[in-house]
Amino acid sequence: MYAVSDRNAYPSEREAVQRLAPQPRNIRETGLADNFLGDLVCKHLHDAGVLDMPRLVERLALTGAVLDEILAFLRKDGRIEVLGQTGGQALRYGLTERGRATARDALSRSGYIGAAPFPVSAYRSLLTMQTIHHGSVTARNMHAAFQGVVLSENMLDQLGVAMNSGRAIMIYGPAGTGKTYISSRLIRLFAEAVWVPYAIAVNESVIEIYDPQVHQRLEDITQTNKLLMDEGIDRRLLCCKRPIVITGGELSMEQLDIRYDPFSRLYQAPLQLKASNGLFIIDDMGRQRMAPAELLNRWIVPMEEKRDFLNLGGGRHCELPFDLILVFSTNLNPLELADEAFLRRIGYKLHFSYLQPEEYERIWRQEIERLGIAYDPVLLRYVLQGLYEEQGMPLVPCHPRDLLGMARDRQSYLGESGPLSPRDLEWAWHNYFVQLESLG
Repeated sequence: MYAVSDRNAYPSEREAVQRLAPQPRNIRETGLADNFLGDLVCKHLHDAGVLDMPRLVERLALTGAVLDEILAFLRKDGRIEVLGQTGGQALRYGLTERGRATARDALSRSGYIGAAPFPVSAYRSLLTMQTIHHGSVTARNMHAAFQGVVLSENMLDQLGVAMNSGRAIMIYGPAGTGKTYISSRLIRLFAEAVWVPYAIAVNESVIEIYDPQVHQRLEDITQTNKLLMDEGIDRRLLCCKRPIVITGGELSMEQLDIRYDPFSRLYQAPLQLKASNGLFIIDDMGRQRMAPAELLNRWIVPMEEKRDFLNLGGGRHCELPFDLILVFSTNLNPLELADEAFLRRIGYKLHFSYLQPEEYERIWRQEIERLGIAYDPVLLRYVLQGLYEEQGMPLVPCHPRDLLGMARDRQSYLGESGPLSPRDLEWAWHNYFVQLESLG
């Protein structure tokens, strides 16, 4: 897909999406049945009362030409009526008694009231075309994405090769060694846009895909708001950054399958489907509510076959491309989570370890610069030798930020200012780490 910052690459890439998903000019080109669209329009009118054409276009993300065809069908069937014009221009539409009955019946089957869904067959093609496995990560990309991050050259290369492989990645090592921070930054390697549907239609079931907490919208400057314009990319698709989903100990198996709410009668997409064409990070692996083996077994088929089978209930299933980079991050020994046979399926296992003193110093310098503190080599020497060496504590990437921040908190509380002292850092140290002697 096109790079957001590279408008020269934009036209040809966007044209590929437009060929796959052009603006539909009639009901047939939407890929949806006329009765399905008629019911959806009736639900919108039942929800809003009265709507004119601009509001219908906005609500259903369809062109005026398509809506004219749907409205004509509903008028002929006696389900809607014209209620005059707004401001002498746009016609207003409302439901007849028959239309209200249709809306109630449709709502009893599905509570979805939103943009017209995108057909699942076209969505499969869209996911494949926008694949994140395009193998374009280079050493130059890696250094640009991790500029200013203290990470060894060897680890950068390992991550870059793993990202190009298309296989799942396991990042493991002690707590605080930067696993979550580094893995979440991997999305910077893909400064591209993808198109995400509001929802998809699997037969009569509508599954909501777009999630504003996951999908960051971008302005597609070539889209138009003219009602009768039948050019451009299908308005049922939103231009977004490649998504990243990070989940930790709160993850449950229910979140990895389509969820149906019997009260709202709505289907919600699982987390991995929302992360399609992006990055899905399972943090704190081994701390979830289910056994690690159960969670890992969920991914065997998707990882090997690059497709996922989702359960719609009632014996119905939906097959979709499994197009994302799956990252497992854990503080535990991977051999405690799975046997060697399963770990071989993951492919790349990257070990994050503690820092060397020179790496710790680089992070320390970054943090004091961020806080506006003058660099004092004597203070740093005291921290490394008088605290870390004395206590036998390993050097962890998150420590400089936390210790310096707590020392500044103390200064602020005491009304003090100026350079930090060994006393400030010692106070922060004793409040940051558990003091075993105080536990008796």
